[in-house]
Amino acid sequence: MSDPMAEIRASFFIECEELLESLQDGLQLMDDGDTDSETINIVFRAVHSIKGGAGAFGLDDLVHFAHRFETAMDEVRAGRFTPDAEAIRLFFTCADILADLVRAARDGDQVDDGITGPVLENLDKLVGLEEEEEEDLDFTPATLSLDFGDGGALPDLLELPDVSALPAADTSDDALPALDMLGSSPDTSIPPMAESECKGFSVKFKPEDALYASGNEPLYLFRALRDLGDISVICHCEDLPQLDSLNPDTGHLSWDMTIHTEEPEQAVREVFEFVDGLCLLEINALTGDQGTAPSFEAAERSSSEHPPVSAASEMTPPPQAESAPNMPENAATASVDVADTTANKDTTKKLGEAKDEQSTQAKAAATPTQPRATVRVDLERIDRLVNLVGELVINQAMLSQSVAEAGLPPNSPVSTGLEEFLQLTRDIQESVMMIRAQPIKSLFQRMGRIVREASASVGKEVRLRTDGENTEVDKTVIERLADPLTHMIRNAVDHGLESTEKRLKAGKSREGHVTLTAQHRSGRIVIEVTDDGGGIDRERVKEKAIQKGLISEDAQLSDSDIDNLLFLPGFSTAAEISNLSGRGVGMDVVKSSIQALGGRISITSQEGKGTTFSISLPLTLAVLDGMVVRVADETLVVPLNAILETLTLTNEDLTALGPETHVVQIRGGFVPLLDLGAELGYRTPQDSYVGGTVLLIGQEDGNRAALAVDSIEDQRQVVIKGLEGSYGRVPGIAAATILGDGQIALILDPTDLVGQASGRTRVRQPQQLLVG
Repeated sequence: MSDPMAEIRASFFIECEELLESLQDGLQLMDDGDTDSETINIVFRAVHSIKGGAGAFGLDDLVHFAHRFETAMDEVRAGRFTPDAEAIRLFFTCADILADLVRAARDGDQVDDGITGPVLENLDKLVGLEEEEEEDLDFTPATLSLDFGDGGALPDLLELPDVSALPAADTSDDALPALDMLGSSPDTSIPPMAESECKGFSVKFKPEDALYASGNEPLYLFRALRDLGDISVICHCEDLPQLDSLNPDTGHLSWDMTIHTEEPEQAVREVFEFVDGLCLLEINALTGDQGTAPSFEAAERSSSEHPPVSAASEMTPPPQAESAPNMPENAATASVDVADTTANKDTTKKLGEAKDEQSTQAKAAATPTQPRATVRVDLERIDRLVNLVGELVINQAMLSQSVAEAGLPPNSPVSTGLEEFLQLTRDIQESVMMIRAQPIKSLFQRMGRIVREASASVGKEVRLRTDGENTEVDKTVIERLADPLTHMIRNAVDHGLESTEKRLKAGKSREGHVTLTAQHRSGRIVIEVTDDGGGIDRERVKEKAIQKGLISEDAQLSDSDIDNLLFLPGFSTAAEISNLSGRGVGMDVVKSSIQALGGRISITSQEGKGTTFSISLPLTLAVLDGMVVRVADETLVVPLNAILETLTLTNEDLTALGPETHVVQIRGGFVPLLDLGAELGYRTPQDSYVGGTVLLIGQEDGNRAALAVDSIEDQRQVVIKGLEGSYGRVPGIAAATILGDGQIALILDPTDLVGQASGRTRVRQPQQLLVG
């Protein structure tokens, strides 16, 4: 039987990742100049939520750091500190350390105090706060204490009194008093306000069980309301059962509040925005007869019959009441299987909303709404589902093969049912792939930290720009892209961008820019890393390659050939070994990692303008649509997204180019003809290609080539089976698959095949010597 607390803990760390993503989004908006209250609140709420959840699990290091970070953001939120560029950079550093602390807590590791200490000191100095004394932050995320006071000076927090002395048999409003949390003494009550001063709102607030289960704390909501103006609070405990029947997983309390404020209703609603859907909430503007402290009938009636409990009461709270707000153990399954995506989802959504939509949504929030439920599933289960879908595709192909061999007519019931089964199989496969697909945003955000650390290490001012963050890619691809992208980002900062002095001399801005983009192109995902530096110094690259013995001195290389020298093992242009470069390890690892994913990497560079590294990867590593062809009695699969069209050659289409090659004329242009059988070593070039079938292949750089095949057999969906684990990388071959008849077929990599092709389509004829 699984441990409920372990499941809740795992769920907490998953939510932390979402909150950290929201935190990075908010800080990025602030860095871009958007420092409105909503953006600041996004950052504050993310830090606060992580702190609250960490407190529930006793993660003291995480709580203490988040508390100091939260205090600094509270200064910003209150308008007492206006962050500049230096402050925002420090906030980014705090967010990075917060992420380290979260992962260290998850993995049972420790983060060195030598890393966190100086950052916290700088944070306190920057915001203008004296370093806080070490205090016990072992708080309960949803305490039942309330703030109250007179004239803005708040006394000590009031603890919930022992209600065991109150009558329990009769739970009517007349029998059980409402607790006036303001106290009954004259010096703690709020005097009646004049008719002209009654502007404000009455609020009825009743948390649902899910609010406490998600680690939220009503106390902070009341404190936020107090910042808006004078607040009066009455706590209703009519539903509180006897202590022996108290369920700590259930919320029994509700509150009625009156806020006297000049702020609009939207400001009051924003306080409860964090718990939208987790409580019953009613907000109404005050009328003329509501200008005094809360005068709800039940409260008045019980106050006249039973003296309110004052702050001087020495009663102690029941121990069960303190545990009620904690994250429940019995409700662990529900909170893990169907996640309560509360503030992290709402705040992330707010990032993309226009300001003029907020008032409309605030009105719609007047009635309680349930949060959109999401299901968290272990990746292993999804992988198993993907494998089963792959087997389903293979069996569907086998069934189609059997029906075709049986010679059944196309309009037979069996053939019709098979067509429907084929479509259903495709729909299932696409749906499963959508489950595995994730936005690449999380990976891009990690690169932001790499840029900040690398630029600080080399003393350069660098800003990362991103585009296409919401482009979805297979989760496996995202995980395996982290290391290659890290090397490329560091390379761009260290080698690609010039020093500040050189940039200013060249008429560029002091701040260098690294741009990270992602987009779908021709059924593949293309990721580009671009810098606006000085470009590749090809003469220096060639000279270094000669010095290291990688090429001969008389080698004739094109610009593209020189650029590709950067991917050779052991190659580096760094004059000195540093923390970032100089050992010749990096770009060769990048290339091998990309090729292991079935991808390609290319370089384009312009001297004085910058360099772009382009990575092209398959969208998924599981299934693809392919065209099955026959070449020299071998069955091969060509990815469908690489084929522009198919042609049947005529004599007019073919033109000899040299003694061994042909080109094909297509609509006024010429493309090279490649004999697929000859390129793969299955046979020698044919004598004639007239009447033959060719596949016109389109490449990402715009170039084209014509692949000559013997015949086209079928177009079908195939399951990708990797070969590198058993055979290593095979040039021109991407993977393999199992066909419907059980035969194994190789899946081609057309771009790699064309790039390494010899182009021989004719056998060189021996020259005859004339003897005269």
